[in-house]
Amino acid sequence: MALPDPDDACDAEDVAATSCALDRFSETADVRSLIASLPEIYPDGTATESAMERFVAIMDRYQEQPHLLDPHLEWMVNMLLELNRSEKTPAPAVHLGCKFLYVISKVRGYKVFMRLFPHEVSDVQPVLDLLCEQDPNDVTTWQTRYVLLLWLSMTCLIPFDLSRLDGDLSREPIMDRIFTVAKSYLKVGDKCRDAASVLVSKFVTRPDVKQKRLGDFLDWSLTTITLTSDLTMQGTFLLDGILQSLAQLFKRGKRDDVLQYAPTVMKCLDQRQLSENKQAVLRKLGVKLVQRLGLTFLKPRLAKWRYQRGSRSLTLNLSQSQSSKPVEALTPAEDTEVEDEAYDIPEEVENVIEQLLIGLKDKETTVRWSAAKGIGRVTGRLPKELADEVVGSVLDCFSFHETVNAWHGGCLALAELGRRGLLLPSRLFDVVPLIVKALTYDEKRGTCSVGSDVRDAACYVCWAFARAYEPNELKPFVTRIASAIVITAVFDRDINCRKAASVSGTFPHGIDILTAADYFAVANLNNCYLSISVYIAGFPEYTRPMIDHLVTMKINHWAGAIRDLAAKALHNLTAKDPDYMSATVLPQLLPKATAKDLHTRHGAILACAEITHALSKLSAENSRPVTDVVSSDVVEQLKGIHQAVMCVLIEKLALSKMPFREDPVITDWQWLIDDTLKSLHMFSSSTSQDIRGAAVSALATLCEEYYQSQPGVADIQMQDFLVNQYTDMLTSTEVLTRASAALALGSLPKFIINNKLQQVLTCRITPKDVTFVEARRDAATAIAQVCKSAGVCARGSPDCVLCAGNVGGVYTVLLDCMDDYTTDSRGDVGAGVRAAALSSLMEVTLLVAGTSPELIQRTMCCATQQAAEKIDRFRAHAGAVLLQLLHSREPAVPHIPQKEELLSIFPPFLLAGLSAASQAFPHITQLLRLQCYQYHALLGLTVSVGGLTESTVRHSSQSLFEYLKGIQHDEGALVQFGDTLLRIFRDHLHNDRVSVPLLKMLDQMLANNSFALFAAKDNHPFCVDLLALCKEEIKKSRDILKLQSCIAVFCGMIQFPGDIRKTVLLQLFILLGHSFPVIRKAAASQLYETLLTYDDVIDPAVLDDVMTLLSDTNWESGLETVRTYRNQLCDWLELPRPKLLAKVQ
Repeated sequence: MALPDPDDACDAEDVAATSCALDRFSETADVRSLIASLPEIYPDGTATESAMERFVAIMDRYQEQPHLLDPHLEWMVNMLLELNRSEKTPAPAVHLGCKFLYVISKVRGYKVFMRLFPHEVSDVQPVLDLLCEQDPNDVTTWQTRYVLLLWLSMTCLIPFDLSRLDGDLSREPIMDRIFTVAKSYLKVGDKCRDAASVLVSKFVTRPDVKQKRLGDFLDWSLTTITLTSDLTMQGTFLLDGILQSLAQLFKRGKRDDVLQYAPTVMKCLDQRQLSENKQAVLRKLGVKLVQRLGLTFLKPRLAKWRYQRGSRSLTLNLSQSQSSKPVEALTPAEDTEVEDEAYDIPEEVENVIEQLLIGLKDKETTVRWSAAKGIGRVTGRLPKELADEVVGSVLDCFSFHETVNAWHGGCLALAELGRRGLLLPSRLFDVVPLIVKALTYDEKRGTCSVGSDVRDAACYVCWAFARAYEPNELKPFVTRIASAIVITAVFDRDINCRKAASVSGTFPHGIDILTAADYFAVANLNNCYLSISVYIAGFPEYTRPMIDHLVTMKINHWAGAIRDLAAKALHNLTAKDPDYMSATVLPQLLPKATAKDLHTRHGAILACAEITHALSKLSAENSRPVTDVVSSDVVEQLKGIHQAVMCVLIEKLALSKMPFREDPVITDWQWLIDDTLKSLHMFSSSTSQDIRGAAVSALATLCEEYYQSQPGVADIQMQDFLVNQYTDMLTSTEVLTRASAALALGSLPKFIINNKLQQVLTCRITPKDVTFVEARRDAATAIAQVCKSAGVCARGSPDCVLCAGNVGGVYTVLLDCMDDYTTDSRGDVGAGVRAAALSSLMEVTLLVAGTSPELIQRTMCCATQQAAEKIDRFRAHAGAVLLQLLHSREPAVPHIPQKEELLSIFPPFLLAGLSAASQAFPHITQLLRLQCYQYHALLGLTVSVGGLTESTVRHSSQSLFEYLKGIQHDEGALVQFGDTLLRIFRDHLHNDRVSVPLLKMLDQMLANNSFALFAAKDNHPFCVDLLALCKEEIKKSRDILKLQSCIAVFCGMIQFPGDIRKTVLLQLFILLGHSFPVIRKAAASQLYETLLTYDDVIDPAVLDDVMTLLSDTNWESGLETVRTYRNQLCDWLELPRPKLLAKVQ
């Protein structure tokens, strides 16, 4: 990949990123019509499903901006509740309306949603009755139960004693009914359990209910927690429901009402040891309940000691920002708490804090997040000294021996403490170094790394600090924090961390930086490393921190792609501080280039190469040698790195024009390149391709810089050595060595090839090497590269340039490659050879635009055939070549047959659609009307129409039959098409790659009456020839698929009258006596179906007997038996009985 120039790297095109932010709810009319239609469409399942999908699609658009729904929620909910409140509404319509209500609650959140429910006294009884009628085990109506539970929880807020609603003394009191139904839903396995916990918390905290039921409910809950096993699914569901209910209860209940029960609940939780439970959801709920108990133990108070920045009122903040006076940190109002009021800290609080700190280290993120919020809430009610101890305990999570989970939990807790003003500025000296370290936390574990969630949480801490503290408090740390955030936003491997960092804080040049590195721009890693980093490095505060981060953290990264990007980023950043790069960075990298760690060694070599190349480009701009900016010690050390690895270094040093001419190091470098090319079989396929590419690129640059005796004239000794060595390697027994040698020859510059062109071009493989597909593929690619390097001169020497004496041979070799259909266990591996040869044909044709018409025609026909074949990516590639040759202007390609017709078939905008079968084949089949291209287009279509891929078969056959339909009444065109088809058959007899698909295609054509015109004449020549070819194709064949395909063709040919029909029937009867039972059965079955279609083929007097015999006979029974039945059929139809030929000894 070519590196962007350092000077214009920041001008690189940014990744297009669009925001999906919405400004209003725009589907009001659609939603109204959908809801209004529910009473009419509910009986129709299809209409119901369609309406539901449409409503979900509309609401999902607002999942990230649910507040836009607020002005419209009331009328939506009211329209839907009308269905439920009407006694005439059928149950299915009620369920449908509740499904719509659930979708609204999911998008907007149940807390906002449930406020819209009517909660009048008259609603209690109907809602409760409707809920009691539901089946908790019905999985199709859980949305109804969920909505009713939320509605009932709102009706529980009526300010009247529930006993006043008990009109019928014979029925169970409403209080008991609600209590019973709420408890029953705490153990269900669906979303209703969450709604039931809300109902319980609101219900048992009512003034009239808490006196009678609160204690009983808590006793039942604690007993159930103690006795229920979490090893069963039902037990887990029940524990989940109870813990949710208790957490909600202690959150909503008045402290005076629930304080007496808090120690008992805490003791029960200690005994249960939920922090050691295997179920993450139970551990999370345990943490939520513990923090609520802690808040219950502590009196609600606003800590006077907390740090406050401005006001918590947005209105007041805005009004202050418009005034000219600076906003100062505010102190709490005097009436919030008495200054000398003593703190009363129960002993249980210590246990609460300990469990929350344990929760910070949990292995699940949800548990850690809940514990962090609990730490923030509880610390806000502690005295300053105890709160500082909590902060110290949180900082212990950042110890080097702690796990990644502890680091993540610690970051979340610090963010919560900071944004609540509970982390005093005096603690920032301890906290900031830990956060900066967390922003680069990355530990390798096996084949991957951990720490992305730590870095993400560290960005959240920075976000919280930027909004919690006055600028003068952060001034001592702003440089470190800003550099760390910018580095994370640009260089972090994880996209979520980059996005989090891009919105995490305010820092110097923040507006300019955020313009370039906004939330969407940092989504592309290449853009961050190669473009955004260059722009940000233009601000001096960030230049060296960014360079140092790449050198210390990224060039030794475990991911090879990151090391590669880091090296390229250093190339681009060199222009921002070249003195620092040459004097400091290069000396730091050189020892790492020989380190024992392979990752460090690889990254350091790449970085040395890129920095050296960048320095040479800068010095060239000032007409100075690179040695003026790179010290002599560094130059000497660069010469010694070659022993470590990497051909990339050689390439970059050669591009940098290092003064190594006649230096022994060049011999060492050449040996390294050659050894690399010969050893590729020792690497995996993906790795070997990268290494080979680097070696070939290094060879080309090495030749250009060090193997010229004078400009444009090769060093004769090295020329002979290189050409002879790589042509000899073309006969190696290792396929990768051959392929590498071919590419190496293709990379040689013109002065090396001069006088050696014929030697290079005439290297051919022997028939025994036919399986070396990769070598042939790369050789086909290399031929075009060699021709481009040698140049063109029509009357030149064949040993020096591409000329009239050798261009024909080049075309012959490449056109021969177009017939490479080698297959192995990987499938059609020859496709790679054909694709490479086609690309080379295009390049050579554009190079020698005045080539003979015959060669141009063959090239176009080959491209046509490949564009009609079955593999999508190769079809698209062939189409691209076809379009390039057709529409090329500089140079224009002459001698293209029927060019005007081709231009109308293949407009220039078609390229993007040629890989899709549905778009490609309608254009390809139009070539069938061009006689010059008909043979090759039909040959390509044959393997597509008769192939195995369903979509390719469908679209190709549909397009082919559209063409045939258009020539049904044009006898001349149909005869020409038939002749072409027969020629393809003759040319590929016994070639299963073509003949089997061809038989399948013929079956489809005959079934579609494509040759109905031929059926009007007895013994039409097309039919006679086709039958003869089919007979020859299956002669002595034991290929079941081929035989079955031919049976189908024979059955289709029964439609042709005359002697041809009798011959076809005789062939089918021969197959009825075949030695393979599956063939006999297939022949009988298809012949029976054919006779049902063409009932006039057989004499009506024997038709019933023939049909009965075909259908009732077991054609898989013994051979002698079935042949007797077969002979009976011959007698009825007055056909000669087949005779078994004696084997010739």
